[in-house]
Amino acid sequence: MAAALVPPPQFADASFASYRPDPEYPSQAAVRDAVEAFVATRPEPARRGLFGRRREPVQPARSGVYLDGGFGVGKTHLLAAAYHAEPSRKTFGTFIEYTALVGALGFQGTVDLLRGTSLVCIDEFELDDPGDTMVMTRLIKELSESGTRFAATSNTPPGALGEGRFAAQDFLREIQAMSDRFDTMRIDGLDYRRRAVDESARTVDDVAGALPDGSTTLDDFRAVVAHLASVHPSKYVALVEGLDAVGLTDVQAFTDQTDALRWVALVDRLYDAQVRIVASGTPLDQVYPQAMLDGGYRKKYLRAASRVVALSRAAD
Repeated sequence: MAAALVPPPQFADASFASYRPDPEYPSQAAVRDAVEAFVATRPEPARRGLFGRRREPVQPARSGVYLDGGFGVGKTHLLAAAYHAEPSRKTFGTFIEYTALVGALGFQGTVDLLRGTSLVCIDEFELDDPGDTMVMTRLIKELSESGTRFAATSNTPPGALGEGRFAAQDFLREIQAMSDRFDTMRIDGLDYRRRAVDESARTVDDVAGALPDGSTTLDDFRAVVAHLASVHPSKYVALVEGLDAVGLTDVQAFTDQTDALRWVALVDRLYDAQVRIVASGTPLDQVYPQAMLDGGYRKKYLRAASRVVALSRAAD
């Protein structure tokens, strides 16, 4: 299971050198350099004293870096670059993948599996699920105290004490203890996936006819959304495995927020696997009513909208 915790295919070759910071946003280059320096800094190994007493290794002041910023500014690229630059044992996974690991192995089993890992990379850290977040704060505490370091990207809901900070008021002491272990770095910038501010997800009249060659699916959008309710989000990876494209007919706007959040989780997996989307009906970046966009999950919906624009225009 730990062997599967690697960056998704589109970031298989991500490096700090291949990251292209926008010169109009100096924080991009600054954060790139800071993360590279963090990975390159090695904790001093433990040594024995003159009389055989083992001295604890000298750890950096902070055991992790936490990258916060808007969607499409390269946070995942930098996280994958950190993974590839780490010469020792390391893992890379989304927040959901790590919580699924705890679900499968139990908390202590997960600690035992990951103990001894030099760097744990966590993409899309969720701060809107109290139960899962508490599990992850405990996991970070246990592993960091044994020498593991962390790199994470944020998915902080708007209004959670600002985008550049942990949601300390939501989970108080637990989240504050975790945030004390991290250097929080803000990345500013525009979404690189949108070539124009008015660009939307592509739609077609004949989905079946527009599907590319290869391994594809063809389903009614509402049927897909209904099916997601019967599958745990940790299993969405298996749903899209091996696919080249998915066809969706009669896309409609969401009326239920739970359905919308499940769809967001699927979009993340489709994006990780770079599965093209061919759809008819409402453009997939316009399926979230304004009431949902005005709520606490706005950042998730905008990230998903950005990603479906890229996936629907993959052949452009």
